[in-house]
Amino acid sequence: MDFYSIEHLRTGTVRQQNAYNVLNKHSVFYKLKEFSPILVGSIPINIDIKTSDLDIICCWKNKYQFASTLTMCFGHERGFALSEKIIRNKEVIIARFSTNSFNIEIFGQDKPTYLQNGYLHMIIEHKILIEKGEDFRLQVIQLKEQGYKTEPAFAHLLNLSGDPYDELLKFKNYGE
Repeated sequence: MDFYSIEHLRTGTVRQQNAYNVLNKHSVFYKLKEFSPILVGSIPINIDIKTSDLDIICCWKNKYQFASTLTMCFGHERGFALSEKIIRNKEVIIARFSTNSFNIEIFGQDKPTYLQNGYLHMIIEHKILIEKGEDFRLQVIQLKEQGYKTEPAFAHLLNLSGDPYDELLKFKNYGE
């Protein structure tokens, strides 16, 4: 599966197709192309629930240019908000806004997207889903519907202890 592109969504589930159409209608990936955007999270790997948003990670070299691009390209969207935070000792910039179909979160940091935890978690979760099968996928969705976030749901089902975000990264070479 090529997660660097959103093309696989075009022929996916109805919700994946809707995500593909929304991202194209708003030219999200075109507007963010210089920041190596990748759609991550539960929608690309088909473990989303009704409230799941579109999570896009980006890599910036100049945070002010990235923030300016986000504001210029998406500042007119409903509920647009831009914030700057420190997460796991890294500076991040997050933009959030809504479309009629999805809430969208764009997360950027000065780290290649393919090395960011959001991408690594999705790849690991995808491998686990392939290995564990449909019943496991449905159990993840059920936990998410009960209020679990994705990584804690996986950690619960895999009987992992400790920080679920860190523990999942230990599965980096899973299935290889």
